[in-house]
Amino acid sequence: MGKPTGFMEYERLDRGYEPASDRVVHYEEFVLPLSEADVSTQGARCMDCGIPYCHQGCPVDNIIPDWNDLVYRADWRAAIEVLHSTNNFPEFTGRICPAPCEAACTLNLHDAPVTIKTIECAIIDKAWQEGWIQPQISRHKTRRRVAVVGSGPAGLAAAQQLARAGHFVKLYERQDKIGGLLRYGIPDFKLNKRLIDRRMAQMRAEGVEFHTNFHVGVDVPAKELVENYDAVVLAGGSEQPRDLPVPGRALNGVYFAMDFLRANSKRVQGMHVPDEDFVSAEGKHVVVIGGGDTGSDCIGTSNRHGAKSVTQIEILPMPPEQEDKGLTWPHWPNKLRTSSSQEEGCKRLWSVATKAFTGDEEGNLRALRCVKVEWSKDDAGRWQMAEIEGSEFSLKADLALLAMGFLHPVHEGMLQELGVELDARGNVAGPTEGTKAYHTSITGVFTAGDMRRGQSLVVWAIREGRQCARAVDEWLMGRSDLPR
Repeated sequence: MGKPTGFMEYERLDRGYEPASDRVVHYEEFVLPLSEADVSTQGARCMDCGIPYCHQGCPVDNIIPDWNDLVYRADWRAAIEVLHSTNNFPEFTGRICPAPCEAACTLNLHDAPVTIKTIECAIIDKAWQEGWIQPQISRHKTRRRVAVVGSGPAGLAAAQQLARAGHFVKLYERQDKIGGLLRYGIPDFKLNKRLIDRRMAQMRAEGVEFHTNFHVGVDVPAKELVENYDAVVLAGGSEQPRDLPVPGRALNGVYFAMDFLRANSKRVQGMHVPDEDFVSAEGKHVVVIGGGDTGSDCIGTSNRHGAKSVTQIEILPMPPEQEDKGLTWPHWPNKLRTSSSQEEGCKRLWSVATKAFTGDEEGNLRALRCVKVEWSKDDAGRWQMAEIEGSEFSLKADLALLAMGFLHPVHEGMLQELGVELDARGNVAGPTEGTKAYHTSITGVFTAGDMRRGQSLVVWAIREGRQCARAVDEWLMGRSDLPR
C-alpha cells in the first residue's frame, strides 16, 4: 500500500492526450506522461484495503500494492523488480491494456481508482531510461530445443521464459517482422514499435533466435518441427475473422479490418506496400462495423488518412453510462466507454444490423442497408435479437471495415496437418492445470494465448505464455524454477 491516508488527501490524476487536432496528423504516441512527483503521489493513493481486489482483476497477477508503495517511496529500482516478477512486457500493457485492475480497485467504488496503468507504464519507462533492464542470461544450458510458433505477446513471453530457463529457443513468425498483432494490428500511435525492437534485442542476448517469413504448415511442414525439437509451443493467435455474409459482400470497398490495419502499419513503419494492397480512407465515407478495440483502431487510422466521415455501428445496445457498482464490482463492468480514436471524430450508432452492401455499376461500394434491432430474453433467459419493423435506413459508404472480432485460429495449414484436438469454439484444446497443463492432444506440443483461449487481451496472452513456459520446462526437466 502507499500512504495510509493518501486516498483521502490526493485526487486521482491520470495521463492526458495531445489535442485531437494535433495528433490526427501523425502516427506517434500522443499520451502525455505524468511527472515523477505526480506518479509518486498517485502511488500514495493505494489504500490498505485488506483484500487487494486489483490482484483479482489482473490476469498476470501483478503485485500492484507493492509497486505502488515503492513508487510512493521513490524506490523505482525495486519497483521494476517487483513488476518484472510477474510481467515480461509492462511497456506493452502499460499502453494498451484496458486496465481491469483499475475496475477492481476498491477506490473504484467511488469512481476514483488508483491510476495503476499509468504507474506501471512510468515504472517501466524509467527503468529503460536508467539502463536497469539488462539481458537475464541463463548460467546453465539444458541442451533442450524448443520451437515457439507465433511472435505475439504469448509467443514472446513463452520464448523469453524458456530461454531464461536455459533452453535453446527458436521463435518462428510468418510475417516479415516479429510482434504478431502487436506489430501490425495495433496502430503505431497506440504502441510505438521501437518498444518491440528493444525487447527483441534483450531476448537475442538471452539466446532466443528469431525467424521471420517462416509460415509453419506452408513453408515448412509442421511435423518437421515436432520431429526436430524436444517441445513445440503453438502461439499463433486467433486470426480467423468473423465475416458478414450479406448481399454485396464482394463489392470493392468492403474489407476485413485487419487487412486495412496491417497494410497501413507496414507503410507507417517504412515498408513497401503495393498500391493494390493498400486501402486508403482518404476522402471517403467510412463505416466501421463492430464496436470493439479493432473497430476503434480503424477509426483512428481513417481519421489520420483524412476520411470525409467515419461512422461506427454496433449490433448490441448502447451500454449504460454508469454501472451499478453493487452488482458489478470488482468485476469488469459493461459500461459506455469512449476511446481516444472515437474522441477524434466518429458517429456511433447502436442496435444496428447490416442487411446488405449496395454499389454502383462498376462494382464499388456506395452504401449500407441497415435496420434497427432490439434485444430481449426468451423463456430460457437467452438473449434474442429481432429487427424493428419499418426501421430500415441507408448509410453512405465508400469503405466498409469489418471489425466484428475473430472466431478462432486459422485451421488450414499447421493445425490441420498436426491434427491437434480443437475445443467446441474451434480453438486448440489444452487445459491450464495439472500434469498436462497447456499440453495439446499431441505429446510434446503445447499451446498458449489466443490460439488456446480465443480472442482476448494482451495481458492474458502474456500470462498464458509465462504459464505455458513453466509447463514446458517441467515436462522437459521434471521440475521448474520458472514462476507461474
